[in-house]
Amino acid sequence: MNAILHPGPLLLAFLLASLVLAATPGPGVLYIVTRTLAQGRRAGLTSVAGVALGNLGNALGASLGLAALFAMSSWAFTVVKLAGAAYLLYLGFKALQPSSAGPNGEPLPAPALGRMFRDGFFVALLNPKTALFFAAFLPQFTDPAAPVLAQSVALGAVFVLIAACTDSAYVLVAAWAAPRLGGFQRGALVGRYASAAVYTGLGLFTAFSGGRAAK
Repeated sequence: MNAILHPGPLLLAFLLASLVLAATPGPGVLYIVTRTLAQGRRAGLTSVAGVALGNLGNALGASLGLAALFAMSSWAFTVVKLAGAAYLLYLGFKALQPSSAGPNGEPLPAPALGRMFRDGFFVALLNPKTALFFAAFLPQFTDPAAPVLAQSVALGAVFVLIAACTDSAYVLVAAWAAPRLGGFQRGALVGRYASAAVYTGLGLFTAFSGGRAAK
């Protein structure tokens, strides 16, 4: 990566800006924190990995011109946006389903980590505003004298790595706080309803937000 991204003021500015943006709470942080409160630290960290892979897909898509397609085609943007909104609303509905105990009161197994990873991946990937964010943000730190595509991909990967680190910190804090909400069962109940509210709110926001603003 050193051959693509040369140390210097431009790279330092990118790292600082990425850290500030990644650490600022937003929809992704809300998703990860509520998942952690509802299902624990492993679920939160698994969701972080899924979100990171989805964001990396958007970064690659932006680098390869997906954002340009969204900018030119309102139809393509709308289709992806509504698909993401529908998936978030589905997750909100699923979060409300009781899952704390089986027919005889025994605890039910937590959802498979693979499913949590998949949910995080699609929540991030089906957000076209993320691709537009990368398309607007990454060129600000690209050296036109070097290969632009390679730089864009590398910068996107670095941003996703930074965001994964800050998201993981949020997970650890949420996992620490969950038992202090009055016991883990109560924390899980609060997290379940918070998850449903966050998923539904994000789904409605995604469906009815009109502009192609950045992330």
